Amino acid sequence: MSLQSLIRIEYAVAFLLCLFLYIYLDYSLFLFALFLLLPDVTMIGYFINNQFGARLYNVGHSFIIPMICIIFALSMGVSSLLMVALIWFAHICMDRALGFGLKYTEHFRETHIQKIV
Repeated sequence: MSLQSLIRIEYAVAFLLCLFLYIYLDYSLFLFALFLLLPDVTMIGYFINNQFGARLYNVGHSFIIPMICIIFALSMGVSSLLMVALIWFAHICMDRALGFGLKYTEHFRETHIQKIV
């Protein structure tokens, strides 16, 4: 098994963990399905140019913001923010499990996951 395959399996397991936690917290599966692809709206930056598009996409597909949201939601008891953050986190895990990762500025289709051998 290649390192890339192992990493993709890890992300698939993390996606399932997010989904399990989401269901356990009794959030709406309809909203999960409805908003699961919402972070991909960050691809709109590519209409400006590749460099801006890659940066905007990477901001929307980095774990930093949803992790901060999860910490804030748990510490402040904001259930709706936790729901959004779990969907966002699940989206990133799903993307990376499918082989999509953070973008390089040169080519839209070139991602960090593909660079792992």
